[in-house]
Amino acid sequence: MADRPRRPRLRRTLLAVLVTFAVAVPVSGAARPAAVPAPAPTVLGPLRDASPAALKERYGVNRADIRAAGRAASGHGDLKRAASLRAMAAPGRQFLAFDGRDGGRSVEVVGELSGARRIAVLVPGAGVGLDAYGRLRRGAVALQRELGEGAAVVVWLGYRSPATVSPAALTTGRADEAAPRLRALVDEVRAVRPAARISLLCHSYGSVICARSAPGTSADALVLYGSPGVGVGDARSLRTRARVWAGRSGGDWISRVPQVRVRVPFVATVGFGTDPVAERFGAEVFDAGGGGHSDYLRPGSRSLTNLGRIVSGAEPLGAPR
Repeated sequence: MADRPRRPRLRRTLLAVLVTFAVAVPVSGAARPAAVPAPAPTVLGPLRDASPAALKERYGVNRADIRAAGRAASGHGDLKRAASLRAMAAPGRQFLAFDGRDGGRSVEVVGELSGARRIAVLVPGAGVGLDAYGRLRRGAVALQRELGEGAAVVVWLGYRSPATVSPAALTTGRADEAAPRLRALVDEVRAVRPAARISLLCHSYGSVICARSAPGTSADALVLYGSPGVGVGDARSLRTRARVWAGRSGGDWISRVPQVRVRVPFVATVGFGTDPVAERFGAEVFDAGGGGHSDYLRPGSRSLTNLGRIVSGAEPLGAPR
């Protein structure tokens, strides 16, 4: 008898998820742009040397690959992609990896990795790609400035980010594909900077990827923010030694996403389950201010301040919201 009042609410929640899924399929299919061609990148292999000379050489090779991809995009008639790639190939930009094919993959360093004592790895969520890379880059620059000298930010766009409104954004499929590559990147950074403090900063759908890569990660902190859930019921299920943090801004629309996981027959499991900021999840919750879903790295924000403190190993300010 005690479960009866909960059943109508649960049915409404499940219906909302299914309707979202049904609407997302035709919308995302209609909006998907044609693939932009790009040449195969230079094969560099894993990062094994973080000396200034080795990094300079690696950055130079990737800059040439980005310029080649830009020429291909221009020849294809995609002026938006070409302009974004020109900006990425500007002098002073530092890419550890780049591949312009299949929507594009990249790993950029903001700051000096060779001497960094604190390293943040930014893992973006849905709707982020080479065409919208400038916004991601601005957030990384703001974070590096917040961290100051002796810190580097690694911007990991190492997967095919799903469209914000799409079936892929409602399931763990892309995250399952991406997680081994993220874990490998963190292991490489750990190998070349063994004494550094490494933090994974995981935004939105990126938190699902971080959760999938968490078992055995060599990161010191795992920070889930603006998260729709991560596909497990609690922090203990992440099976990680990293300190797990969670935060959500007061104006983030992600709070209205149903915190459920539903098996859609013959399709997939939709949704990501328990909210990471919920007490039962068991993460350490930090005050992320009152901004919106895309405001966590906004200069001057409480969220940026506290993300910087967590990366630095300090306790965040204020009571969690």
